Amino acid sequence: MAKKSIRDIDVTGKRCLVRVDFNVPLDDKGDSMVITDDTRIKETLPTLKYLLEKGAKVILCSHLGRPKGQRDPKQSLKPVAARLGELLGLTVGFAEDSIGEEAQAKAQALGNGDVLLLENVRFYAGEEKNDPELAKQFAALAEIYVNDAFGSAHRAHSSTAGVAAFLPAVSGLLMEKELAYMHDELQAPERPFVVILGGAKVSDKIKVIDRLLDKADTILIGGGMAYTFKLALGESIGKSLSEPDQVDTAKAALAKAKEKGVKFLLPVDNYIVEELNFKDKTVGPGRYTTPGEGIPDGWEGVDIGPESVKNFSAEVAAAKTVVWNGPMGVFEIKDCAKGTFAIAETIAENSSCKSIIGGGDSVKAVKKAGVADKVTFISTGGGASLELLEGKELPGVAALLEK
Repeated sequence: MAKKSIRDIDVTGKRCLVRVDFNVPLDDKGDSMVITDDTRIKETLPTLKYLLEKGAKVILCSHLGRPKGQRDPKQSLKPVAARLGELLGLTVGFAEDSIGEEAQAKAQALGNGDVLLLENVRFYAGEEKNDPELAKQFAALAEIYVNDAFGSAHRAHSSTAGVAAFLPAVSGLLMEKELAYMHDELQAPERPFVVILGGAKVSDKIKVIDRLLDKADTILIGGGMAYTFKLALGESIGKSLSEPDQVDTAKAALAKAKEKGVKFLLPVDNYIVEELNFKDKTVGPGRYTTPGEGIPDGWEGVDIGPESVKNFSAEVAAAKTVVWNGPMGVFEIKDCAKGTFAIAETIAENSSCKSIIGGGDSVKAVKKAGVADKVTFISTGGGASLELLEGKELPGVAALLEK
């Protein structure tokens, strides 16, 4: 995807408005909000360090949470400014607003190599409506717009797309890397190309399945969505999570796989339980089904079984390119995590494979399995990753200048 990045323009001495994704989890300690995971802040460091080394004046903007156009002190980005300063080893200025006189004055006062973080852009209702007037006020702060927030690139908001109508717009290094792996690498993947899809719903990923049926050699289906495919094949699934209204969709995908000659594997056995309490992270009595055995009434499938792990792992071990989006079961509960972790470990063990983890729960799974450092690329975008895999145009990407 040939979009200009910060490498393609002169940023020295220029005020650069950088849209980042600082939507970090915060813990309310009563007198203060504490960041519990700074991964998203760290992901932006290569871009910020590049700009600072080139002598840019860096103005950062981001959303945090869902304040719905209202000012909420508990969703302020102020704690992020302090943490970012620690990571960069310099003082990061903070503006109590994202537009207006104070923001303007602080932006104008920046010297080369200075950093300013603006307050939460979603304190304005116009942000999520892509209000052009709000976008124009963001643009008035800077001379160049840099989008490094891939996780928000599928949203047409004032700070992700609208502002690009008023400033030269380029990608940051994180956005550039995301597009290289989640788009460019998959245009002509090295084969065998294996896609692993899990998660709860067929309806969430049917467009991804349909598009990847034109590209993949093998598709492996796990998680709750597998039971809708089982329904489509007339198999008993007990009280397992499923979407009966998506049975025809699942049948169409199976037919397309057969027509295209794509190997389409479903679990042949499952770990099933009588009770699942996701809130308390507990399950009742459980057992593995035997290959070919249906799930009896009153029981629920919560993970793939050992034979399925063996089948899936054989495909992954032989792959040259793997894309994984969605867990194989309820991996948040230890008893139901074996299948997901086994797949994560097999991906990590295949050192000759280009492995791309497509955001959301898959990222949590590889981290929880302790193999995050052994995969090729981990996407920072859940919804954005899925939409890119579907072949959709992302508004935050479309707005960037072409090379």
